[in-house]
Amino acid sequence: MPTSRTATATSTHPVDILQQVFGYAAFRGQQAAVVEQVVQGGDALVLMPTGGGKSLCYQVPAIARHRAGQGVTLVVSPLIALMHDQVGALAEAGVAAAFLNSTLEGDEARRIERDLLAGRLVLLYAAPERILTPRFLAMLDSLHERGLLSLIAIDEAHCVSQWGHDFREEYLGLSQLHERFPDVPRLALTATADDHTRADIVLRLALEDARLFVASFDRPNIRYQIVEKDNPRAQLLRFLHDEHEDDAGIIYCQSRKKVEETATWLAGEGVSALPYHAGLDADVRRRHQDRFLREDGIVMVATIAFGMGIDKPDVRFVAHLDLPKNIEGYYQETGRAGRDGAPATAWMAYGLADVVNQRRMIDEGEAAEDFKRLQRAKLDALLALAEAHDCRRVRLLAYFGEASKVCGNCDNCLQPPPLWDATDAARKALSCIYRFHQQSGFGFGAGHLIDVLRGKLTDKVTQRGHERLSTFGIGADVTEQAWRSVLRQLVALGHVRSVGEFNTLELSDSARAVLKGEVPVMLRVAAEAPARGRGGKAPRGSAGSSRSAAGKPPPLPLDDAGLLRFAALKAWRGEIAREHKLPPYVVFHDAALAEMAREAPDSLDALAGISGVGAKKLEAYGPEILRVLQG
Repeated sequence: MPTSRTATATSTHPVDILQQVFGYAAFRGQQAAVVEQVVQGGDALVLMPTGGGKSLCYQVPAIARHRAGQGVTLVVSPLIALMHDQVGALAEAGVAAAFLNSTLEGDEARRIERDLLAGRLVLLYAAPERILTPRFLAMLDSLHERGLLSLIAIDEAHCVSQWGHDFREEYLGLSQLHERFPDVPRLALTATADDHTRADIVLRLALEDARLFVASFDRPNIRYQIVEKDNPRAQLLRFLHDEHEDDAGIIYCQSRKKVEETATWLAGEGVSALPYHAGLDADVRRRHQDRFLREDGIVMVATIAFGMGIDKPDVRFVAHLDLPKNIEGYYQETGRAGRDGAPATAWMAYGLADVVNQRRMIDEGEAAEDFKRLQRAKLDALLALAEAHDCRRVRLLAYFGEASKVCGNCDNCLQPPPLWDATDAARKALSCIYRFHQQSGFGFGAGHLIDVLRGKLTDKVTQRGHERLSTFGIGADVTEQAWRSVLRQLVALGHVRSVGEFNTLELSDSARAVLKGEVPVMLRVAAEAPARGRGGKAPRGSAGSSRSAAGKPPPLPLDDAGLLRFAALKAWRGEIAREHKLPPYVVFHDAALAEMAREAPDSLDALAGISGVGAKKLEAYGPEILRVLQG
């Protein structure tokens, strides 16, 4: 076994810990700089994408500082699932970690508290509402008085910001920790935060003196696909069959009712789909989440209550059947796909009704007007991304202030959408909206506007006398679907806005220049429903992999013998995971198994060189792995 994995069992050097405990040869990106800052006792605010290795940024310093006699690291985490996964993974790596949450029996919780106060734990995970109780703060006081409170890591730090996409009021109380323990370094981490959210995190957590680390937000393995809604169930099923048959994935819906209806329908179509939302019984939610984490090929249909803190690395797709609230939410949710670095897809279907509903929710909310104004601007940015005809990734990264080049791995890059000069159609629509207000003093919704433009004599049209408008029938040569596309893109471009309880359409200031013919309007051609097998299908061989005997494509290209070894390793890992009551990826990621299958190490020394094989796992599993590889 290499010296770097054996002679450093008590080393406080971060690279030694990374290699000996976690089995990785080197840090990635800004991890090394973050770790150095925190090990030396400095504060930090870290923005790093999902799957970018945020947890190592506090786990390695926690081990280093504990070995130096500085005590326990407190990890503030909002979700039970994340605590369970990370504590399980740390235990597999030989690190003394625990969590305190509602899933523990009293005796077990008291045992963990004794270990905490005795300084035996390296990391303790807990939710903010528990941390801020008098009993918990008293334990922290005791640790601090004895110099055994080493570090405070605040995960999902965007939850502290009212401007963020997942504000949680209980996070506001975390400012007490700095006031109470001003000499204890703090590390705040999040995967998504625009400028407003970053500033709010700094203010609310008193991190003015913290060093800011902003990693690249690019996830090049994720392919972004956004389609116009046209029978969204059929579109979703075609996407699943064509691109992700039998793959694990998450489908997000806006309402609980839609979650349950979609899951039931998919199950009827032969998809292994389960529902998840906050209204389900807690035991049902736990069973469904466990199946998703432990079994292959499960599709979770969920509200956004599901996903944050889920570490499952082989989620091959995230699909949205409804428009998210903003780009931060979209980025965070799509980032749950492809955490293992293998190809994954972010797919979304949306239509004009989605835009209208999101605007209505903002307008009808009880927030202050400045907050509503910012939320409308964030929604507009998401609409611009959805309606873009240039590179999706360039626009997405630009939102977070990151310049990038055309990616070649989004729908617009792979199949550039056809455009048409819609200036005349736009002027007709805008003129009709203007005539509504001129005649009646108020506006009407998109459906009625399209009826007037197409010259349909509905009861509402005749009751309002709109058949006498000069704009009646001027768009009869344009299909209803095309008009909806035009209106949706005019909203996205900011020339039209939806207002009020009935989502009536009004002209924005920029509409005047369009009406005068001073501004050309180039729009995407309204997409027709593609035939099965079309629509940007990603060939299975595009990642250089094929289906293995294990039923899933390995993340590395393997020959026939390698595929058999990969299948055998997955079967062995499944047995270990069931025995330890852990998700399989906590034992070893697919990437580690694929590297073992490809390299076929024949000794413990050679196995130690596989990425992800730390000293504890080598000791615990090494002989068994060699036996499996040798057949």
